[in-house]
Amino acid sequence: MAVTAVVAGISFASTVFPVADAPEGLAALGRLLPWGLLLMVLAVAPLLWLSTFPVPVAVVSVLATTAYYPLGYPDNLVIVAGAAALFNVVSLGYRRTGWLLGLAQYLIIHVVETVHFGAPRLGYALGMLAWVLVVLVGGEGIRKHREYRDMARRHSEEAERTREEEARRRASEERLKLAREVHDVIAHHISLINVQAGSALYLIDSQPERAAEALAAIKQASQETLRQLRAILGVLRAVDEEAPRSPAPGLDRLEELAAGVRASGIGVRLEVVGTPRQLGAGVDAAAYRIVQEALTNVVRHSGAGTVTVSVGYAPDGVSVRVSDDGRGCADGFAPGNGIAGMRDRAEALGGELTAAPAPGGGFAVRAWLPD
Repeated sequence: MAVTAVVAGISFASTVFPVADAPEGLAALGRLLPWGLLLMVLAVAPLLWLSTFPVPVAVVSVLATTAYYPLGYPDNLVIVAGAAALFNVVSLGYRRTGWLLGLAQYLIIHVVETVHFGAPRLGYALGMLAWVLVVLVGGEGIRKHREYRDMARRHSEEAERTREEEARRRASEERLKLAREVHDVIAHHISLINVQAGSALYLIDSQPERAAEALAAIKQASQETLRQLRAILGVLRAVDEEAPRSPAPGLDRLEELAAGVRASGIGVRLEVVGTPRQLGAGVDAAAYRIVQEALTNVVRHSGAGTVTVSVGYAPDGVSVRVSDDGRGCADGFAPGNGIAGMRDRAEALGGELTAAPAPGGGFAVRAWLPD
């Protein structure tokens, strides 16, 4: 727009200070004074505020150029000032104002000139109409380009915001998953260690052999705890590795899990229904963790003598049931974090889990995990 203002200013100067021979130049300058010169100033000077006040500048500049030509003042390029104002106002989105001013200017100039000077030549009239349309359509093109650029920028910002939200969601899910893993590992093995430590203290004087067995079980449980914690921490550290160094525990390690519970004095019976098969990694790990958490609750809360772990393989998934013969729970049972974590694991895979006192006594956890 600054370039247009300079061009209009040059046209203004070229009319006020003509380069033609002096007598004609002075005559032309005389015809401009005073109102022609004032109209030229009104057409050109407002362009200095073109970006700040687009609509008022367009109205003043177009009105000034509209009045200039029908009054018979010398022809010059001052029309460029009005065209610049029209182009700017349309490109900024004031479409109705721009089109009304442009077409009104064209009609007024040609109606007045027709009344005072006779009908203009058809070529001249069409040329002026084409000039007005070029200015207005050019402004529309710039407006469309600006809208497209703004839309592209908004889409880019929205995509970036979506990516950030997705990254935060995934990070939150990973933190929750790791929190469940740590809870399952610590709660299970620390519960076993606590029970075995109590047994060792009780038997150390009267039955040192059984106390030694309890201490050996404590050692085994603590080693397993450290091993699984190292595996979890290794996942946190090795963010750039292609795969974890050791597989997550699955149902193939149920016997090992049962052995730890048996060492605490609770009998564990394992049952398998159907033909064992390879499960998806997520389903296999979730089934193992659900059994682990259920056995932890048996050790900590049930006072049971025996617990039965049943795994049922089906073509479309696997079922898990952990039931004990303990004291069950009092009325008003409210599930804790352990049961909530088991349920979250099952539901995350599209499965379901129930945990409630069994009708014949004891407590039962049942889960179905689709595969």
